[in-house]
Amino acid sequence: MSALLTVGVVLYVLLPLYTPKGEGVGVTVLGDEVLLPLPGRVTALTVEEAILLRKSIREWAREPITVEHLSMLLWATQGIVEDAGFGWYRRAAPSAGATYPLEVYVVVGERGVSLGGGSYLKAGVYKYNYLRHSITLVKEGDFRADLWRASLRQDWVKTAPVNIVICAVYERTTGRYGERGVRYVHMEAGHVGQNIYLVATALNLGTVAIGAFYDDEVARIVGAAKNERPLYIFPVGVPERPHRMTFEELRELYTRLRGSEGSRGTTPTLGVPEHEELSGPGST
Repeated sequence: MSALLTVGVVLYVLLPLYTPKGEGVGVTVLGDEVLLPLPGRVTALTVEEAILLRKSIREWAREPITVEHLSMLLWATQGIVEDAGFGWYRRAAPSAGATYPLEVYVVVGERGVSLGGGSYLKAGVYKYNYLRHSITLVKEGDFRADLWRASLRQDWVKTAPVNIVICAVYERTTGRYGERGVRYVHMEAGHVGQNIYLVATALNLGTVAIGAFYDDEVARIVGAAKNERPLYIFPVGVPERPHRMTFEELRELYTRLRGSEGSRGTTPTLGVPEHEELSGPGST
């Protein structure tokens, strides 16, 4: 009888930590920590195709991303790819001297991440834990409007179901490389940004790199530590109009360019629409 009582108590405690996610797979919630689905192959798209289809997206369909999507996106930022021994783990993006200065936050909107079965991840700000491949709730609530104001009212921030915020602890890298380490940190943020773009593309999602925002406001919104400085915001969602391009079309484009006199010699400078620049350099 006592054994049955013990089992009943254990089940009573553990069952609330499990949120059904459909297809017989679950997301485990341990207090404020959410253990994400483990990384795995989720697309048949090749690397070449992902590069071809990569494009900055700013308009979203009115639907959430899935927790599997979120899992793969965060794994692509700082997730583990190898146990290198001696308590050291290689991550998904290269880092100068393996100093890994970046910290990753996620701003999840109301009904922004589907867990399946009609349930959703609680709206709030979460911080990614690369060792456990989990996210921990920093504060509860929908902070997209706050992030929108802090990022110069770029609408794609407020309308995206999820925003990934990349922060840097510069001292981790400058402590080894001095002032040159600042450059290395920014290079690493770029590596991570491209990973987000390519994985989002492979998942039939869209994103855009945002570098125009008030640093202190973004840091306050995500609850960043004093030594964590925001570098990037990546709104992520299901594109309202998916980008289409084939290698056949690309070959036709190159053939046309090679036949043009204007393509010989120096590379022409192409203008960028003013609204493109709001998101930061290269956000096209």
